[in-house]
Amino acid sequence: MGIEIEKKYRLKRGQEESLRQRLHEVGATSGGEEFEENTLYAGHGLDPKTRVLRLRRVGQRAILTYKERFPTESTIKHQREDETEVNDPKALAAILDALGYRPALVYEKRRASWQVGNVEVVIDELPFGLYAEIEGGEDSISEAERILKLSDVEAEHGTYPELTRKHGSKKGDTIEARFTK
Repeated sequence: MGIEIEKKYRLKRGQEESLRQRLHEVGATSGGEEFEENTLYAGHGLDPKTRVLRLRRVGQRAILTYKERFPTESTIKHQREDETEVNDPKALAAILDALGYRPALVYEKRRASWQVGNVEVVIDELPFGLYAEIEGGEDSISEAERILKLSDVEAEHGTYPELTRKHGSKKGDTIEARFTK
C-alpha cells in the first residue's frame, strides 16, 4: 500500500507564471507536459468523498488507481494510493462494467511536472481552473513551498473529482469537465 502526501494550491494566471519562473530559478528538473483523461467509477465499495477507482489515460498509456483519503483538517493531504499500468484500457473498462462499476465522473487535465529536491511539483490546468500540487514528505513539502514562495498562495482543499462535480456538466449519468476542442 502506497501513501500519497501532497498539498494543492489554487493559482491565478500571474501566480502560474511566477511559479514557472521560480522553478526555473531554483534549477527544477522538468518532467515534461502531458494531457490526461481521468474517469472515476461508481459502484459497490466506492464513495466519491473517501474511496475512488480511477482510470487515467495519458497518450497510449493507462493507469488504474485506487485512492482512499484519510480524514484530516490539514492542508497537506494523506491518502492511500495504489496504482498499476494497464495494457488494454478498453478491456479493463469492459471488466469494470461487467462487475457493476460505471463511469461517474470524467475530467481532463493538462499537467506540467518538475522535480525539486525530494518533491514533485506539478501545474495542472483543468477546464475550470489552474492548480499546483507538491507531493513528497511533509517536511519536504513545507521546504518546497518556502523556496517556491507559495506560502501566500491559496490552498485548495477540494479534490479534482469534488471540483469536477461542482464545475462540470451532466452528460447522462456522468459528470464531465472537458476542454472545448
